Order: sequence, then C-alpha cells, then structure tokens
Amino acid sequence: MDLMYILLILAGIIGLVLFYFILSYLALWLQALVSGAKVGLINIIFMRFRKVPPKLIVESKIMAVKAGIEIPTDSLEAHYLAGGNVSRAVQSLIAADKANIELTFNRAVAIDLAGRDVLEAVQMSVNPKVIETLLVTAMAKDGIQLTALARVTVRANIDRLVGGAGEETILARVGEGIVSTIGSANTHKEVLADPGSISKTVLSKGLDAGTAYEILSIDIADMDVGKNIGAVLATDRAEADKKIAQAKAEEKRAMAFAQEQEMKARVQEMRAKVVEAEAQVPLAMAEAFKSGNLGVIDY
Repeated sequence: MDLMYILLILAGIIGLVLFYFILSYLALWLQALVSGAKVGLINIIFMRFRKVPPKLIVESKIMAVKAGIEIPTDSLEAHYLAGGNVSRAVQSLIAADKANIELTFNRAVAIDLAGRDVLEAVQMSVNPKVIETLLVTAMAKDGIQLTALARVTVRANIDRLVGGAGEETILARVGEGIVSTIGSANTHKEVLADPGSISKTVLSKGLDAGTAYEILSIDIADMDVGKNIGAVLATDRAEADKKIAQAKAEEKRAMAFAQEQEMKARVQEMRAKVVEAEAQVPLAMAEAFKSGNLGVIDY
C-alpha cells in the first residue's frame, strides 16, 4: 500500500507539472488566437523540443500581425536558430513600414545576421545621425597650418548595410578630403574666408561610395590657425645650411692644419738630412788625412 501511495503522489506531481506546461502553452495559443496570429498549439509545444522559446516567437508573431505584416512562424524560428535577434528584426520591419521604407523580412534578417543593428539602421534612415571627425590638421600652400573640426550628417543606406563600410571609413575619407582641400588652397586666408568651400569640395567627391551610409552634409564646426610651417621649415633649412657650412669650414681648417703639419715635418726631415751631410764632411777629411790623400798644406 505504501508503494501505491508513493506512485500516486509521483503521478500527481507529474500530472501537475504537465498541466502547468500544457496550461502555459495553451495560454500562448489562446493569446495568438485572439490576436489573429495563426500559431498552432502542437507547433507551440514542439518549439520547446526544437530549443526555440515559444513566448518569444508567439509575441513576435503577434507584434507583426498587429502591424499588418505577415511573417511565417517557421521563418521566425529559423532566424532565432541562426542566432538572430527575432524581436529586433520584427521591430525594424514595423518601423520601416510606418516610415514607408521598403524592407523585406529576408533583407532585415540578412542585416541582423551580418552583425548590424537593423532597427537602428531604419531609425537612421528616418532620423539622420551626426558624427564628428577628429581634429584635422593641414597646411595651405603659403605654409600656414590650419586645424579643422567637421560634423558629418549621414543617413543609413538599407541596400548597402550588408557589406558596406562603417562610420570609421566615412570619417577617414572626410578627414582626407579636408586635408587635400586645405592643401590645394593658395593661402590660408582663402580657407578662413570661405570654410563652406571645404564642405562643397569634399561632398562632391562621393565619399560615401561603398559604405553603409549616405552623406547628407559636411559642416565645418571649428577652424583655427596653427603654426607657420613654412617659416619653421625655412628656419630649419637655414640652420641645416649653417651647420653644413660650419662643417665644411671645419673640414677645410683641418685640412690646412694637416698640410701645415706635413710641411713642418718635411722641413724637419730636410734639416736632418743637412745635419747628416754636414756630419759626413769631417769624417771624409779625417779619412783623407789618414789615407794620405790630403796633406796639411792642402788643408
């Protein structure tokens, strides 16, 4: 009898657990049913076995149906199993639909799986984003250095989000354009008088090609005059020429000193030879006296 009671208790516990799970699945099914989203009860139950959260799929399906967008349940499950953000993808579709932006589910899924925030991209298409460059330093032809800070207004390009370059590329290209534009100016005063010319020139170069964004405007937020690089270079060149001249003069002085020492050495050498020759005369005379070739009267 004790074993029977234990089995009955275990059966009751198992029954309660099953009832709880069935009730939760039933609640999701009823929620989908009254919302107009067609998700079968059996499909909801088997989502658990496919390791897909039924609540996420059902709520995403309901959200799409309420917005007037029809997305197959299997597609939502497949996107989740692929590692995508289901609710984010559905929200992006709803936002795009309200903003009259053409965006299909497959496109949204591709953007999401590519690692980009598809909802933020849709929002940027409606509300452009302003990004700011670092301080860009360039020099005009007159040698005066200028520093500029630019603000770039960009809008997401849905068609180029997959495979398109990011904000860093935009900022790098804008910075390069500012440097080349300032560098081509004859004087720094021309640039200071019309900073907008930089924006027009840079914007006309099509810097957003191959990126995930479309550049709407480039505005020079700040510009300052820096060093007179031309004067610094001229001073450095003069200093270098001075050092070269000093080095050449020192070289010539050293060569002259060496020649002087060489001449002194030659004089000493010649004097030694004279002394040696003078020393040979008495020896020769003594030898002549000794040999009888030279007499006293001859001497």
